[in-house]
Amino acid sequence: MSADESTQTDPETYNLGGHAVPVGMGSAAEELIAELPPLVEVAPARQRSAAEEARTILAANVTGALATLTTDGGPWASIVTYGVLADGSPVFSLSTLAAHGRNLQRDQRASLAVSESVPPARDPADTGRVTIAGVTEEPGGERLAEARAVYEAAVASAAIFGDFADFHWWVLKVERVRWVGGFGRMDSVGPESFAAAEADPVAPNAPGAIAHLNADHADSLLLIAQAFSGHTDAEEARCVGADRYGLDLELLTARGRTGARVGFAEPVGEPDGLRAASVDLVRRARERTAPPS
Repeated sequence: MSADESTQTDPETYNLGGHAVPVGMGSAAEELIAELPPLVEVAPARQRSAAEEARTILAANVTGALATLTTDGGPWASIVTYGVLADGSPVFSLSTLAAHGRNLQRDQRASLAVSESVPPARDPADTGRVTIAGVTEEPGGERLAEARAVYEAAVASAAIFGDFADFHWWVLKVERVRWVGGFGRMDSVGPESFAAAEADPVAPNAPGAIAHLNADHADSLLLIAQAFSGHTDAEEARCVGADRYGLDLELLTARGRTGARVGFAEPVGEPDGLRAASVDLVRRARERTAPPS
């Protein structure tokens, strides 16, 4: 939201992207949230849903902060390892020698908070994280076999300690999900949407693809930005994000810096599909910007 779009809430603050910003620091805050409008109107590029974002963060990690309840009802957070079932339910193998293991035996309510890894020089507050809350249950039968399989695939040592007598298997039945993508990006997700979503298949390869695009294809990124972002005055373009649906760009334009998103022609379905999708973007950008013959 720009300064012009901000609305005064009281003499000391004004509303900026839902935040009450002190009047004296408006310009600094706006740099975090505001974006320049495109010069040419373009259709919004598809983005991952909040459910897909949450599932992607969960799938990309094996550790998180598990919050359980102590005997007096107080919160107790501890770092644990986890696996993920096909429906997105986190799986834990916890010892009753640990406080969280004993807590769950008394009260099965729990939540798990997981953050995506923070790249160097990036503000941790502007990175993605997800909190999943619900009730844990001890699985049995096929559910237990599936839980053990996904957990042991995620945590190599689980094949040894999983059979210790003091360890118990738990599955967190998801009731509430809250995803935060960074400044001004957040949403709640219902359990049905969360279970139906899937993790982005290209996420593990995205950092390498982004580095390659910036190091070797800056001219192609600029061409893509000028052709599809609506910022026809772009002078420089840098890729800051890539997913199955498109690229996130940071642009230097004649009017200043801004962000933009450009979508692929089709969602990428394979882990190694970013290269082909990016090449197709460049091809289409050249066709669009080519002078008439």
